[in-house]
Amino acid sequence: MADYTLYYWPLPFRGQFVRAVLAHVGASWEERDVDAIFALKDAEPAQQPVPHMGPPVLIDNAEDVCLSQMPAVLGYLGRKHGLIPTDAQAAALTDKLVADANDLLYEMTLHNGAQMWTEQSWQAYLPRLGRWMAIFEETGRRHGLTPEAGSMLGTEAMGIADLATYALWGTMIAKLPELEPMLVTTAPAVAGLCQRIAQRPEQEKLRRDSDSAYRDEWCGGQIGASLRAVLEAKQPHGAPRSQM
Repeated sequence: MADYTLYYWPLPFRGQFVRAVLAHVGASWEERDVDAIFALKDAEPAQQPVPHMGPPVLIDNAEDVCLSQMPAVLGYLGRKHGLIPTDAQAAALTDKLVADANDLLYEMTLHNGAQMWTEQSWQAYLPRLGRWMAIFEETGRRHGLTPEAGSMLGTEAMGIADLATYALWGTMIAKLPELEPMLVTTAPAVAGLCQRIAQRPEQEKLRRDSDSAYRDEWCGGQIGASLRAVLEAKQPHGAPRSQM
């Protein structure tokens, strides 16, 4: 039996945060298909292993623990595998960065697809996206992060703060390469961190597997199509895709 079972749509997005951590710690996991995901999420709360509205859902098979909500899942994995600092302030900052990432994903999908992106709405949003980049950049820089070295919270070993930052920005840039110049300009230290993590063998393998399974998809659905449309409208024909 695999160490973990993951219920998440066949997409990167929030699921990639969980996958990146599992890959980092060398855990084995299996993923359920879409029919199983729908069956679990549509079940009555009394029949669910953890009452929840939707994926990601992670089951720790050895411990018989089931959790939903990406920040809670990362908090559990981080504490179990020693990826969250014991210092109270650093631990809280880790949780804060994961919450920031979750908020940004919610914004980038216009409240989980409640609306679709248009050229006008995207242009109006870009300054806020830049501010999110600057928030992550300043957090890292206050703890010694540079484009060439360091970590988000100044820890010697990589932790949830670094992996969540990579799963957010590294995955976003890989799937939406039109945003890479903005990240490199606005948050060069974060961009450098993402590049270093992407080159780790376990993350390279995860990226290859994800690219094979999900192709260019990031968040999927109509909202993903509308986001890609406004980005590609500004992209010169034949521009190269990011390798981050």
